Amino acid sequence: MNKLNNEIQSYRRMIDVLDQCIDDYLFVLDIENDSCYISPHAEVRFKMENHEFKNPIEKFKEFIYYKDYNLVMEDLDLIFTGKKEFHNLQYRWLSKAGKAIWINCRGSAIYDENHQIKYLVGCINEIGKKQIADNVSGLLGETSFKNLIIPIQDDMHRGFVLRLGIDNFKNINENYGLKYGDEILKQTGNCIKEHLLNHQKLYRVVSDEFIILDLFGDKRDAKNLYNCIRDSITAYVESINYEVYYTLSAGALCFEENPTASYTEIMKWTEFGLSKAKKDGKNMCYVFKTEDYRKFQRKSELIKCLHQAVDHDFVGFEVHFQPIVQVDKNRITSLEAFLRFECDTFGKVTPYEFIPLLEESNLIIPVGKWVLEQSIQAVCSLKPFIPDLKVHVNISYVQVLKTPILKDILNIINRYDIEKNQLVVELTESGFIESDASFTNFCKNLKENNIQLALDDFGTGYSNFHYLYNLKPNCIKIDRGLMQNALSNDYENLLLKHMIDMSHSVGVKMCIEGVETEIELHKIMNMETDYIQGYYYSRPCSLDELKYKLENHLIIKEA
Repeated sequence: MNKLNNEIQSYRRMIDVLDQCIDDYLFVLDIENDSCYISPHAEVRFKMENHEFKNPIEKFKEFIYYKDYNLVMEDLDLIFTGKKEFHNLQYRWLSKAGKAIWINCRGSAIYDENHQIKYLVGCINEIGKKQIADNVSGLLGETSFKNLIIPIQDDMHRGFVLRLGIDNFKNINENYGLKYGDEILKQTGNCIKEHLLNHQKLYRVVSDEFIILDLFGDKRDAKNLYNCIRDSITAYVESINYEVYYTLSAGALCFEENPTASYTEIMKWTEFGLSKAKKDGKNMCYVFKTEDYRKFQRKSELIKCLHQAVDHDFVGFEVHFQPIVQVDKNRITSLEAFLRFECDTFGKVTPYEFIPLLEESNLIIPVGKWVLEQSIQAVCSLKPFIPDLKVHVNISYVQVLKTPILKDILNIINRYDIEKNQLVVELTESGFIESDASFTNFCKNLKENNIQLALDDFGTGYSNFHYLYNLKPNCIKIDRGLMQNALSNDYENLLLKHMIDMSHSVGVKMCIEGVETEIELHKIMNMETDYIQGYYYSRPCSLDELKYKLENHLIIKEA
């Protein structure tokens, strides 16, 4: 027994001596005495009351992730019964906060003279930990950067962090292979190091990203350093005869403007800066601005609100409708559907803000389908007032490119038993790529199914007259800006008249949007347009409000 105790004490002393020397956790599992001893710093990291404990099989339940416990017990049972001599398993332990942490536990069985197992001695290491150094670039990693920043972050009133990333690095790996990608990382690191001063430190963080820390420079120094590095990258690309062409973007954070930045904020803000540089065109350096970051945060929070609204049966969304008046008969023939959104966090949000976010997040797919159904329901609801009423619904390029939108349209039309020509699909051309097959086929299939097509904002942005030939729309719409120019400028007035005449010559109707006053109305009517839409007749309003206006003859109902 004394010999046994001496052996255990030797193992424990060894673990204590090495506790401050290594990041991993050593252990000895004493089978005979039913106890376990682990490196003392393990109880700081993991959900264990003490690093020394009795009845380990039961105690393991406290910090081994419950889904992995049986797996561990099965492997230990093989060790205890002599069916294997080495324990090597990857599974999860619980941190102090209860988070599952992946570890690799390895241990060797120690036997007595009768070949009965006495101990399992080994080492536990966290396999999810980030590397302290990177062997590909030969640089220290993010952990080393963090270990340097945290002790000095309260004294950072000058200096900057420059976060650099290779543009489209994924394409290099895909086209040339991972080994070639590693060489690019190494050469990029060399290009950066060429321009570093003695007080500047370089680290490689995630994937193709590098971080430079300077505790003395300012914004101008950060930009100058980036420009020098960018020139070196260009020179390297030229030296290999453009075998591969790549560029480098950067996000800079200056401590003079952000003196209280914590480590977490440094990483978050420089990541934002690098992402913004890439979105703004790549091969450039963006210097962090709090105002831009607040806009980014608002965007992120608004997308969350939009997700929640979709998940909760589209709460906060509402479809409003604006009448479109046929000029020669002085009657409402159509409505245009407008999407509105309101939430507790932001109140009423303008469509110019939330619709691009719907498209960016692909939420426009379920929302667009919901708008389509709400619009068809409105046509059915207003049938007692206007039996042959049409509704214009804007369809996003995202719906066309990523969903069977025509099938959805036909299903909804059939469900509510309306005529196909009572739906007018509105497309804003600037959102589409003219040559895209999905776009042109969609327009063709609409015509084949007797569903009308209108081109919105015609004459602005990318729109031009060859779309009249290619897409053969039923109607084109002129926005208020172009209409106002035509009413205040003789040249623009003549152009609009020619646009109307040309449209009529190929059998296309013309709708003028944005008419707000009686003076504008009479001037536009003299141009012989087909339809007029605008505040003069009605602002976009809810279906209930629209019914009220029709019932009380507050807007035109019939000629």
